[in-house]
Amino acid sequence: MLPSYAWMVLAAVCEIGGCFAFWAWLRLGKSAAWLVPGMLALAVFALALTRIESAFAGRVYAAYGGVYIVAALGWLWLVERHAPDRWDLFGAGVCLIGTTIILFGPRT
Repeated sequence: MLPSYAWMVLAAVCEIGGCFAFWAWLRLGKSAAWLVPGMLALAVFALALTRIESAFAGRVYAAYGGVYIVAALGWLWLVERHAPDRWDLFGAGVCLIGTTIILFGPRT
């Protein structure tokens, strides 16, 4: 079984890729055929979130947000060819710290 962060990375890549398929269709004039892999990616996204270790869905979704932000900046850089600036990177680092606290913090 993959650790929680690996599931989050998979979920983020699938969510961004799936949403980008809709973006490509509606904003970039690509074929509606882009929606088929996009919807499959969104289904894998939802399944990946269920594999993250936590008793509560809301906690998983909150922790996942930080990983999503980092993945979105990676998409910005690798796919859209626009480098994140230092504030993007600083903000992403803060979010990952928050993700770690939410996911692995001691529970009473």
